[in-house]
Amino acid sequence: MKIAVPTRGTNVDEHFGHCEYYTIFSINEKQAIEKTELLPSPQGCGCKSNIASVLRQMGVETLLAGNMGEGAVNVLQHHGITVYRGCSGDVTTVTELFLKGKVADSGESCHSHEEGHQCSH
Repeated sequence: MKIAVPTRGTNVDEHFGHCEYYTIFSINEKQAIEKTELLPSPQGCGCKSNIASVLRQMGVETLLAGNMGEGAVNVLQHHGITVYRGCSGDVTTVTELFLKGKVADSGESCHSHEEGHQCSH
């Protein structure tokens, strides 16, 4: 299994479409992180880029995110990637918490996404 996390520095980026890169965690059969890769982020809106198909081709099944617009959620889900919104903090810590069953989707999307890509948190 592979998990992707939109990243800024070493933390979950607050907005999917503006991240510096994606941290891709490969998870072994013992539900532990086996390998970490970094994927540069395409510039621009996450729902209009090809990032969902790229992540899926890499084998990503889950995306742990801060916040994102509904369009990005729909594109990722269309590619078979389960999205968990509302994540924050160190990407490795968040991924480890997810593997322990301690991360749930906030269910909230960035509603002001279409008006200039600014989210109110």
